[in-house]
Amino acid sequence: MDINQILVAGIFVVTIAALIFTDKRPSAIFSMAMLALLGSGQLSLLELSHGLTNQGLITLVLLLLISNAIDKTSLLKLLGRKLISASYTKSYWRLFGLTFSSSALLNNTAIVASLISPVTQNQHHPASKLLIPLSYSAILGGTVTLIGTSTNLIVDSFLVEQGHPGFAFLDFTLYGLVAGLSCGLLLFLMSPLLPNIKIKQADYKEYFIEAKVDADSPLIGKSIEENHLRNLPELYLAEIIRQGHLLSPVTPEIVIEGGDKLIFSGNVKRVDSLSHIPGLTLFAETNGLLRENLTEVVISNRAKLIDKTLKEIGFRAMFDAAVVAIRRDGESLSGKLGDIRLQSGDNLLLAVGPDFDSRNNLSKNFFILTEHSLPKKLSPIQERLTLGGFLLTVILSATNIVPLATGLVFLLALLVLSGITNGAELKRHLPVNLIMVIVGALGLAVALEQSGLIASINELVFPMLEGSSPFVALVVIYLLTLLLTELVTNNAAAALMFPFAWGLVQMLDAPVLPFALAVAFAASASFISPWGYQTNLLVFSAANYRLSHFVRIGLPVSALYSLIVLSLLKFSFNL
Repeated sequence: MDINQILVAGIFVVTIAALIFTDKRPSAIFSMAMLALLGSGQLSLLELSHGLTNQGLITLVLLLLISNAIDKTSLLKLLGRKLISASYTKSYWRLFGLTFSSSALLNNTAIVASLISPVTQNQHHPASKLLIPLSYSAILGGTVTLIGTSTNLIVDSFLVEQGHPGFAFLDFTLYGLVAGLSCGLLLFLMSPLLPNIKIKQADYKEYFIEAKVDADSPLIGKSIEENHLRNLPELYLAEIIRQGHLLSPVTPEIVIEGGDKLIFSGNVKRVDSLSHIPGLTLFAETNGLLRENLTEVVISNRAKLIDKTLKEIGFRAMFDAAVVAIRRDGESLSGKLGDIRLQSGDNLLLAVGPDFDSRNNLSKNFFILTEHSLPKKLSPIQERLTLGGFLLTVILSATNIVPLATGLVFLLALLVLSGITNGAELKRHLPVNLIMVIVGALGLAVALEQSGLIASINELVFPMLEGSSPFVALVVIYLLTLLLTELVTNNAAAALMFPFAWGLVQMLDAPVLPFALAVAFAASASFISPWGYQTNLLVFSAANYRLSHFVRIGLPVSALYSLIVLSLLKFSFNL
């Protein structure tokens, strides 16, 4: 090995060691690797920046930006409320079906984040019996299509970088469907092995939130249970005000009537869950304001508001603001928001108008704390435009009519022009960390190849594989990627292993597609460790799981998944 190969090998080994043994973000580690490659002369700035124009990377960024707009729609939120029933079997398969199918098209991390709260707040089953299945079904669903997970798009970006056309949209579908549904069945059969863990209490201050049932609401005539109002994320239906009378406690059998005032307590950041329920209007909406950015204030001890109600003082006119929610530490609240007598120290969450900041009575009445950002509620037309536009883009790509990246560019432009998203949101959600990982990994792959290190390593390995089937080499690549994804992260594992898979393909004169698929599927197969995949991390912290829980359930799932994927690859490509 010459000095260049030694330098590149050292950077590569240190990068893997840092990913495994430190708690630094992968983006920071790959950034340091890029600096080391630049500083040692192994890469030029032009070569490194070339990764920013990679089509796979551009497609991935567009998908993530559009997924944030899709997350504003009410579809997943409405379905999430109806997932869990008294039957564990029904609950499991509803959860698996929704998560598996939606993860095939949408960002699976965002899906799990959206569904964790309905699962943890359900009244029927311990959340620990459902959260590991939630994560695993998202992982499995992500392997069904090209856009199901960022891992697939990362491998696709490496293929394109090497001059290959890349994956077709449905290249993953056969393997992902068979492996995913089989593992879903196995996971259900192993559900008695899932732990029964008491969920830790969420760390938030409870607010008091009012919503009115509209006269034409579809909730009318159905019970609390039938309307799934007991499965709202981090919100509890505490009481109902009906024609001036208080109904409390609220039992599941109570039937909703028009004009009912529903009083919720819980996490104010979950107000958007209420705004997506059809026929339910928040107190702030009836007062003419409900904005994306909300302001939290505390009533001062000198305020003229003390011992008066919102109605008596004409709060909306006085401050150009409407109260979304009220919190009073140390004392429970009851009744409608407009009838509560305010006290010094009360926390109010306000939807403020354009004149709020210019009012000269703010400092006399409030201490202004912070602003809260809530997802903007879309109109029915905007919802249809978002979901319909995305499905049309996917269909056009799957049928090879319009390239995926091109379709996503036009869809994103449409979302901006229609006001569904805007420049500030796009800037805020730009996945900078993921971009750094991919650009750094692409640069490291170029350095490995240009230095001749991959060729040297493959020359050492080739005599061991000479005379054997290419399938043996594919199994070796798959298992190494599988091991790496459990130790680091799925994206990093795919990025680090692809260059070696490509080198073996060239040396064995084997077809590249099965090797690329093997890297992609293995990198997504993080079932044993809670740290290898983002969805595992989300449920790990939400349910107080231990590593042993993932090992007990994940080992059989990983073994079945690997057996099916490798067998299908062998027979599909006659390896």
